[in-house]
Order: sequence, then structure tokens, then C-alpha cells
Amino acid sequence: MFKPKLFTVLPELNKDQLVRDIISGILVGIVALPLAIAFAIASGVSPDKGLVSAVIGGFLISFLGGSRVQIGGPTGAFIVILYGIVQQYGVNGLMIATIMAGVILVVMGFSQLGSLIKFIPYPVIVGFTSGIAVIIFSSEVKDFLGLSMAKVPADFIDKWAAYIKAFPTTSPETLIIGVVALLIIIFWPKVSRKIPGPLIALIVTTLAVQMLHLPVDTIESRFGDISASIPSPTFPSLDMATIRHLIMPATTIAMLGAIEALLSAVVADGMIGARHKSNMELVAQGVANIVSPLFGGIPVTGAIARTATNVKNGGRTPIAGIVHAITLLAIMLVFGSWARLIPMPTLAAILIVVAWNMSEHHVFRQLLKSPKSDVAVLLTTFGLTVIFDLTIAIEVGMMLSVILFMQRMASLSNVGIVTGELKDEEDSSDPNAIVTRSIPAGVDVFEVSGPFFFGAASKFKDAMHVVGKAPEIRIIRMRKVMSIDATGLNMLKELAADCQKTGTKLILSGVHAQPIFAMQQYGLAEMIGEENIHGNIDDALDRARQILGLPKQGRPDDFVASVKREKK
Repeated sequence: MFKPKLFTVLPELNKDQLVRDIISGILVGIVALPLAIAFAIASGVSPDKGLVSAVIGGFLISFLGGSRVQIGGPTGAFIVILYGIVQQYGVNGLMIATIMAGVILVVMGFSQLGSLIKFIPYPVIVGFTSGIAVIIFSSEVKDFLGLSMAKVPADFIDKWAAYIKAFPTTSPETLIIGVVALLIIIFWPKVSRKIPGPLIALIVTTLAVQMLHLPVDTIESRFGDISASIPSPTFPSLDMATIRHLIMPATTIAMLGAIEALLSAVVADGMIGARHKSNMELVAQGVANIVSPLFGGIPVTGAIARTATNVKNGGRTPIAGIVHAITLLAIMLVFGSWARLIPMPTLAAILIVVAWNMSEHHVFRQLLKSPKSDVAVLLTTFGLTVIFDLTIAIEVGMMLSVILFMQRMASLSNVGIVTGELKDEEDSSDPNAIVTRSIPAGVDVFEVSGPFFFGAASKFKDAMHVVGKAPEIRIIRMRKVMSIDATGLNMLKELAADCQKTGTKLILSGVHAQPIFAMQQYGLAEMIGEENIHGNIDDALDRARQILGLPKQGRPDDFVASVKREKK
């Protein structure tokens, strides 16, 4: 389970596949170059930190990961949360949060929680993903238009108000470079899919700005010179106050990283017909996020677009991901100093395209046609992500999904009196239907259908008070109850206590394995009496007749005959 995929596929690796992996890794490394720089700048840190993250994080994810083709590195999903951390706690706080997120991911992996990520509701994932896309787009408007603004407000509404106010200061040269870069990225795939559009846009616009001496902001004018080497490892300064404040942001980073990595791995599995090891993938993501910040890196995870590019170019083993990291390192060492000349509107254009692809607008529109409860979760998560905070959005989205799920489950659960009431043909054709039995006078039979949990407890309580006069014997039929929780057990305990006060005998019928075990653990079986808990309605009715002093009747003759016919 915890053996990296690299070591399981090496024995089957042949020369032809090795060549394809190397070629694919080189191409993906070229694709990753402008993205790593753009994601770092958008996250509020220097460009070289994005390159370091892609090199170290990408290498470790491929070397230790549980997927054949996963490509790791910085992604757009982190931008919103990272920018907030940097603004509030600085780069040192970001290092601490990233390491904490890495530890959480490692613990999740070794605790075998990889499969639990699939239980996050789809509307929540689409809601915060689309919300992040809107925020990324909003954060790039200033650089794309070349607006003269001293500071861009962090709040979404204030940000757009400031943009509108500063719109007359739009730089024509900056806008032209941004539009040219955007058009190249959009239309270049019609020319060639081997060479990535963002790289062509980066080269063309950089040359244009330098040769024409255009007054356009570049990485150098904004950040100064950038390092073209991997820095020595350093450890962040720790204090408990900062750690306490960063627990929630670190958890959000870990959850985002886990979700995106495993979604990427699932998509890749579908493309190549393989299966990834989700828990090993989480461990690899955790290790990468522990090591990357020690060299100045930012959080990393599996990148869906780069992973798909790897698959389309023939990558089929983690060798491609390792080569991708080595390629980025070579580019950084040889051409890193030239990266300072890249125009800011070009990076803005790259991120605008990333935001568009990330928005999943077609899925968003499709989900708007879902049940109203899912639409509510989608819009709530989306709105909270855009207007307030990603952490709050995920928390509220998950909580709302859980509440709505409980409501749905409660609606599936039903409790009611069935003595002499269900007499339609469908029920009479059921050999276990109550209408085929003779119910002695003084006996009421109730049936619970569906899971008996706290969401259905109120229904049970109301049903028990429907009958005004307490019967001599009350049978609770539980043949359709596969599970029961503490609230359900407590309701039964209260009912047993009420029955003792009124002199009513309580009998349970058709109790399945989980409920009977839970009752024994809770002490309820002893309170009701083992002799009053039965596996079928006929034994329960015979127990009722015994209490009333009536002769046993057993199962109906037609049912016994049908059983004999089945045995023959």
C-alpha cells in the first residue's frame, strides 16, 4: 500500500517507454515554467519560489507518489489562501503553514484516509473551484490593463470598485501586450500542440517589450533580479501563537492539496486505464510540502492540466515527472536570470486562461439544474469563496451538505403504526406483511423504515404519541432498519422506560446485526429483555400471545407452504 509507484513500474519499463517518458517530461517541464512563475507572483511571493517549488515538489511527488503519471507543482487552487497568509503572516508564516499542511497530509496518508476525499460533495468542489477562478481573474486585472494603483484591496468588492476608479489610467502598451499574449495562448494549439502556447506567448511578448522599449512592467521592475539557483535549506522561526493562528489555513492547504491531487490522479487513471494508490499519493504530497518550504518553496500538489499534458505526450511512468523537475532545474540554472525580462501582462494573460479553464463554467451551469439543495450548496460555497474566505466557504459548504444529507436521510426514514392499516394488494402479496397475521387485541405494531438515526428520532417520538391509550403490548418492527445511532438508542431507551411506567410490554421484531449489537453495548437489550427481542414478526407475535395467555399461532399456513415449496 505504501510502496511508491515508481518502484512497482521500474521492472516493466522498456527502452521505448523510457524515451517517451523523457520526451514527455521535457515538454511538461517547458509547460510548467511560466505557470510556476505566474502562480508564485499571484501568491504574493517572488518568482524564483515558484520555480523552486516546481523543481523540488515536482520531483518528490513523482519519486514517492502513488500515481504513474502525476505531475506536481504549484497550482492556482492555492493562490487565494497563500496570498492571505503572506499578507498577514509574511513568508515565514507561509513556510510554517506549508510544513504543517505537509504533516497533515502525511498523517492522512498513513491513516489511510485517501478514499475519504471522495465523500466531499461535488457541488462543494465545483463551488470553491469556480470561486477561486473568479478571484484569480480579479487579481490579474491590474497587471493585464496596466492600471496605476498604489495598492490593490484584498476584498473582492473593494477590489473591483478600485479597478473601476482606476480604469482611466489603463496603459495602452500594457493592454496590447496582454491581449497579444492572450490570443497566442488561445489560438496557438491550432498551430501546434507539441510546443505550449504560454511559452510562445512568453517569448514573443518578452522580445517585443525589449526590442520596442515599451513602458511595460516586467518581473525585474516589480521584483528586481531573481535567483537562478536552488537556495540552501533554512528553517522558519517558530512560535506557538503563529502556529495556533495557522492551524486552519494549514488545514485548508492540506485539504485543497489532497482534493486536487486525488482528483488529478483519478482523471489520469481514466486516461491511461490504470489505478493509483491514494494513500501513497497523500504521503508523497505531504513529504513534498514539508521539504519544499525549507528551500523557499510554496505549497505543491498534483496539477491536472500538467498531468494531462504528460499523458497526451506519452508519459506512462513517474520517470516523466522526475524528468520534468530536472528540466525545470536546468532551465532555471541556465536561463533563470532572463526570466526577469518577462512582462507582467503576459503572466496575467497566462493566469486569466488558467482561471477560465479552472472555472468549469459548463459544469457550473449543469449543476444549476440539479436538485435545489445541491444548487444551494453550490451557490453558497461559490459566494463565500468569492466574497469572504476560502476556509469559511469550505467549512460552510461541507456543513450545509451534511445538514441537507441528514434531511434527505430523515425523509427516507418512516415510523408509523401498521396494525390493521396496510391492507392493499401489494402488502398482502408480501409473505411478511402484517395483514397476513392475526394481531391479538391489545397489541399495537409499529414499523420503523430506514436508518434509525438522530434525523429520524423526532418522527419516532411523534409516532409513539399518536395512540392515546397505551396498549398492553407494543411491538416495534425493525426489519428495514439496517443501522441505529446513539440518538436512536436513547429514543428506544426512553420508550422502554415509558412502557415500564404504563405497564406496557415492549417487544422488538426483525432486529438486524448492527442494531442488536449496538443495543447490547448500550445496555438496552438487558433493559428490554432478551426474551422480548426477536428476529421475525411471527416470533414476536407468539411472545405477545404468551404474555396475554393465548396459545401460540406461528407463521401463516400459506407462508409455511411457500417455504416448503422453496426447499423442495
